[in-house]
Amino acid sequence: MNETVLSLYDILSGAVWTMLSVSLPILLVAMIVGLLIGILQTATSIQEQTLIFIPKILAVFMCIIILSPWIGQRMLVMTREILGQLERFIQ
Repeated sequence: MNETVLSLYDILSGAVWTMLSVSLPILLVAMIVGLLIGILQTATSIQEQTLIFIPKILAVFMCIIILSPWIGQRMLVMTREILGQLERFIQ
């Protein structure tokens, strides 16, 4: 029983770290683009609130396209790890 609890904790911990490592680059790109547009708006005194959305959406979309092989590989490794240990948790 103790072995199952420890391995469940390991799988959940691995899943959380995988989720964080996959989402962090996309969130960083969105944050950096938002910060740059905010600085540009402040420097030029343009206070249009909708100006930030299109560049941020395009940057996040391009980031997802560029990182999709890496994201898929990370998710595949995590899925294989979970499914490979599934028979231990069913018993």
